[in-house]
Amino acid sequence: MKKIFNRLWDHVRANPKQVFFRVAFVLFVIWFVFDDFGIVKRVRMEADHRILLDRLQNARKKVVDNELRIQHARDPDSIEKAAREKYNFRKEKETLFIIRDR
Repeated sequence: MKKIFNRLWDHVRANPKQVFFRVAFVLFVIWFVFDDFGIVKRVRMEADHRILLDRLQNARKKVVDNELRIQHARDPDSIEKAAREKYNFRKEKETLFIIRDR
């Protein structure tokens, strides 16, 4: 163990600039990859951004669907459709089958 340490120390004493730049480069790479604004965090933030954009698109679609529903709320066909789908209403002499997804 002491031999290895002595050989390493001799190398450092013989080439101080080279060792300094190598250590500085390694620290820079570590900083570049793992810092608050590093590559790892950037990739995670991009993935979160894509997920949030998908959620936003789905929410906008729901808003448009609800606005169309509100515009056609007074139509008799729309009222009948809502009563049949949401409240399971039926006409006389009509058989109703309820199918639920699990």
